Amino acid sequence: MTHAGSGDRRGQRGRWATWGAVLLAGLLVGVVTFLVALAVGSSGDPADDPSGRDAVDTAETSESVLTTVPDEVVARRAATSDVVTDRSEPPLAGVRIALDPGHNGANGRNPALVNALVPDGRGGTKACNTVGASTAAGYPEHAFNWDVSERAAAGLEALGADVVRTRADDTGVGPCVDERGTVGQDHDADLVVSVHANGSTDTSLRGFFVVVADPPGDPQHEAESLRLAEDLVEALADAGFPPSPVFAAALSSRGDLATLNHARRPAVLVELGEMRNAEEAAVMESTAGRQRYADAIVAGVVRWATGAPVTP
Repeated sequence: MTHAGSGDRRGQRGRWATWGAVLLAGLLVGVVTFLVALAVGSSGDPADDPSGRDAVDTAETSESVLTTVPDEVVARRAATSDVVTDRSEPPLAGVRIALDPGHNGANGRNPALVNALVPDGRGGTKACNTVGASTAAGYPEHAFNWDVSERAAAGLEALGADVVRTRADDTGVGPCVDERGTVGQDHDADLVVSVHANGSTDTSLRGFFVVVADPPGDPQHEAESLRLAEDLVEALADAGFPPSPVFAAALSSRGDLATLNHARRPAVLVELGEMRNAEEAAVMESTAGRQRYADAIVAGVVRWATGAPVTP
């Protein structure tokens, strides 16, 4: 049997022990909180860098780290409210991309307009535009270019990019190649991607390639144009598309493309495949195939803008 007085004392001692434990735990939490705050304060905040460069280069997401950002993108982000201070932002936030879907749906019905001469960017002239190629079944390049570009635009915008286009639909004429070429500087874009498909007469040929201007329309952007071309080549190959055997590393250098000659931004023209090759034509004519091409363009742009491959 337990005496009542002894039970009261033991109950009181138990309550004191409980209160003591609570107080001790509170003190420990306070000390830990102080130490964590001290450590964070001493490490600095990337957002305090007004250039935005440290924030872009060092901040992390759960998926990847941006390692290299072109100066043009850093400058835009630093000059706007889109400066990346948190890697939870979309990877293309603050990047403006000009997409040029080659040709147009009404070009073939307006020969006088598309054959009018315009500056070629080299001191000469060339036709305003052309009709473009088509598959053996009659699927036209202008429709392919438009559909792939619109799909790519949707993917780029979903990643935070601002996308401008050289044409608003697939039912008009032009614009002319000189106007297409200046779209980058006209809209202060960070890069220009002109979307096409090739029409070689040799139907056995297949594969994509990417064209850069040679000599460059603007030497300041020569290296970035080449890097953009290489990133698109890598992305298209990763997506399972074969590179063209005609050009080493699927890279072509040309001086006769007015779209590239007039560009004053990093710019490339991508020939996504051969429309007269039966195997590639089947891919281009399919919705799933055009989505694959668009996804590869998006992946290549992400590589260029961030220095890291896109994560599915």
